[in-house]
Amino acid sequence: MKPRDGVVFYAKAYLGSPYAYGGNSKAGIDCSGLIYNVFQQQGIRVPRTVDALRKKGKRISIDRAKKGDVIFFRTSRKRQLTHAGIIVSTRGGIPEFIHASTSKGVMISSLENAYWKKAYAQTRRLLKK
Repeated sequence: MKPRDGVVFYAKAYLGSPYAYGGNSKAGIDCSGLIYNVFQQQGIRVPRTVDALRKKGKRISIDRAKKGDVIFFRTSRKRQLTHAGIIVSTRGGIPEFIHASTSKGVMISSLENAYWKKAYAQTRRLLKK
C-alpha cells in the first residue's frame, strides 16, 4: 500500500471515535493525535501538536492538495492554527478531509462547508510521493 493510501486507510479506521483533548486512541482522540497515529502506522514520524505540525513538510496551495496531505484551520479568533485534518479525497476539485471534531468525533468534512471554508488556513505536504 502506498503511504498516501495507507494514511487515509488508517485514518478511516477512526471514523466515529469520540473527541478527547489530548486523546490518542479509538476510545478518544484529538485532531493532532489522529494525524500522529496514522502517520506513525505508516512508519512516518510527525509532531504531536498542530503548532509543531504546521512547521513540517512543504506548504502547498489548496488546489494542489492530494489525499494524505494535511489541512490546517483557525477555529478561534486567535491568529494561531488550532485544528488540522488529513485530506482523504477531492470531489469536484474540493478537498474532503478526516478530522476529530470536538462535537461529533472523527468524521469526514468538505472544504465546501461554509464554516471550514472560512476557517481554512493552509495545506502542507508531509509525504514525499
